[in-house]
Amino acid sequence: MGKSKELSVDLKKRIIDLNKSGKSLGAISTQLQVPRATVQTIIRKYKVHGTVVSLPRSGRKRKLSHAAERRLVRMVKSQPRITKNQVCKDLEADGAQVLVSTVKLVLHRHGLRGCRARKKPLLQKRHLKTRLKFAADHMDKDKTFWRKVLWSDKTKIELFGHNTQQYVWRRNGEAFNPRNTMPTVKHGGGSIMLWGCFAASGTGSLQKVNGIMKKEDYLQILQENLKPSARRLGLGRSWVFQQDNDPKHTSKVVKEWLNQARIKVLEWPSQSPDLNPIENMWTVLKKQVHARKPSHLAELHQFCQEEWSNIRPEACQELVDGYQKRLVAVKMAKGHATKY
Repeated sequence: MGKSKELSVDLKKRIIDLNKSGKSLGAISTQLQVPRATVQTIIRKYKVHGTVVSLPRSGRKRKLSHAAERRLVRMVKSQPRITKNQVCKDLEADGAQVLVSTVKLVLHRHGLRGCRARKKPLLQKRHLKTRLKFAADHMDKDKTFWRKVLWSDKTKIELFGHNTQQYVWRRNGEAFNPRNTMPTVKHGGGSIMLWGCFAASGTGSLQKVNGIMKKEDYLQILQENLKPSARRLGLGRSWVFQQDNDPKHTSKVVKEWLNQARIKVLEWPSQSPDLNPIENMWTVLKKQVHARKPSHLAELHQFCQEEWSNIRPEACQELVDGYQKRLVAVKMAKGHATKY
């Protein structure tokens, strides 16, 4: 026998109203075409709970006890990379047989969800120490200091951006319909390497790197672009140059030129791209360039130059003015990677 349909709230209220007016159970049953037993049950529940709305039901008995749930949550928190199947096996060894779906529901109820691990540079103890020292040494620097910093870095931009994702609406069985696939080519169809710099007042030079960059190539880029960018951005005399600790950047020939040119270099902690706001600029640049769908490498380079110039100075300043938040994040993470 199938499950009977539950009465509407309005019909239940009419039953209560007729009962209050003095009508008998049989009369109410006949008038509303509702079984007498159902009328009696609704009136009895109303007298006990004072409402005709269905109350929450207890549901099926849980497969895991509260203690087992707490043990499950502790297990996942202590081993974030453990799989749901492995969790089921560990619980089974403790005498609790559950399905993968049960494990998933329990973890969701405790705010734990499976997510892709974020890729971050490997940080050893010495890296944590230098990151914390950098944050402590510069925590008291105000916006004026950071607005005088010329940030720099390199990035690779692929022609077709093979790491991009595209979502489509389709039915089951239509996954390989040409309209629902995204064509790819090996190595992203080719790429270009760019060196760029920016400050709170706007973007500086964006230079294409031909082939594998050597220290001599890097030195030439600095000689041709560093001071002109600083002058164009109005950094004045007391500006500071930021670069990471790539061996080319810290080579003897580059250090000697920076000293001779009287350019002050910001002491930088290794393995710390999250402390360099130019990484956010690269993200913006790649998004804008790929939206224009360049068809060949020359066009890719042209679009990069145009979109780099189109980045608003207000966006640069907003990014730099919030720099202290990065330092606070490093301190809170005890030197480990941050969301930046």
